[in-house]
Amino acid sequence: MKLKISRNVDEICYPYIYELSLKCDYEVLTDHMCRQVGSILAALPDEFSEIREELEALQPMIYHLNGSIRGKLAVREEDLIWLRDCYVRHKDSVSDILKTFVLPRGEAPIPQLNEASSEAKKAIRLMVRLHAEEQVQVPEVLHRFCNVLCNYYFILTIVINKARGLEELPFQSESYARIPYRQK
Repeated sequence: MKLKISRNVDEICYPYIYELSLKCDYEVLTDHMCRQVGSILAALPDEFSEIREELEALQPMIYHLNGSIRGKLAVREEDLIWLRDCYVRHKDSVSDILKTFVLPRGEAPIPQLNEASSEAKKAIRLMVRLHAEEQVQVPEVLHRFCNVLCNYYFILTIVINKARGLEELPFQSESYARIPYRQK
């Protein structure tokens, strides 16, 4: 027997929740990603006001990611450029630290940022699957935005840890050749 949506609107959390398409999984994930920004903001100390302003501007863009596959594309090239500029500015400020991979460590909001970075990767993977398995046309700006988003969250962990005086712990994989972290 197939599960079906209730006729009682109070018993429906999302109109597409019973859909079999990966579109619903993508939308649930991007909804979670938007909520994560709220969690990061709640854990972000007051001294990081520049980062707070960026995250406050970023949060609605992530909700725009949510509907941009099923509905009208609402993430613009300008949004991607803005996020990439934020990322590059932060990356430049910690370029002395980015010689190798580092272990993900630090106090809040570092764990939340690391989780958000991983969730951005999951969104990209869902876009890949939507395109490959369901032949859904995924606008290029969406996966590019999520790639930068993943990098942005990661770099914020380094920026915040550096400001707190936390020394990053380098990690050298025994599974891959000794390839240093490549700055783009």
